[in-house]
Amino acid sequence: MNIHVITVLPELLDSPFNHSILKRAQQKGLVNVHLHNLRDYSNDKHKSVDDYAFGGGAGMVMMMEPIVNCLEALQSEKKFDEVIYMTPDGENFSQSLANRFSLLGDIAILCGHYKGVDERIRQHYVTKEISIGDYVLSGGELAAAVVSDAIIRLIPGVLNDETSALTDSFQDNLLAPPVFTRPADFKGMKVPDVLLSGNAAYIEKWRFEQAVERTKIRRPGLLDQ
Repeated sequence: MNIHVITVLPELLDSPFNHSILKRAQQKGLVNVHLHNLRDYSNDKHKSVDDYAFGGGAGMVMMMEPIVNCLEALQSEKKFDEVIYMTPDGENFSQSLANRFSLLGDIAILCGHYKGVDERIRQHYVTKEISIGDYVLSGGELAAAVVSDAIIRLIPGVLNDETSALTDSFQDNLLAPPVFTRPADFKGMKVPDVLLSGNAAYIEKWRFEQAVERTKIRRPGLLDQ
């Protein structure tokens, strides 16, 4: 998989993509992450990427030209399966979307800034608009890192135990059940006996029941799906 992130602040993404699971995924050759500085595609002598909004109002708007220059340069070399725009008013990101995106080959992620991008970019170049929650960040970089992390960890071979991702919360519209580790008794706080029984079928039944109960209490809307 190839993920191309288009941003005005590529340095914000240095850390997320160069540590832990995301770093190992790249070292294994399972994913290639490319950061593209939008200012490199500006024809303005000051490398500007924003301008005032038509009609007035507070805040600046990301201009079309640098974004189009970048996308067209990249698309001349490859065809993207999705061009994703990170925006607070996009579709809420979900595990099912992460699952679908993880099967793709080439993704471009455009990070918004200021008051957003010129609407014509959204109308003519973006294929998917994604939000990671009903709140506003200073820019789309952290949101792009969140989406990329959720996608990359699902690629076969990225996690040491590939079944781990299949039992994560939301994979089956249930929250994950409680988990415990050693010691079995810590200051009188004990691990449930069922987990020490060695009976795999009994343990799986208990975990499923716990997952349903936790979902019913914390996220009942998931059960409707």
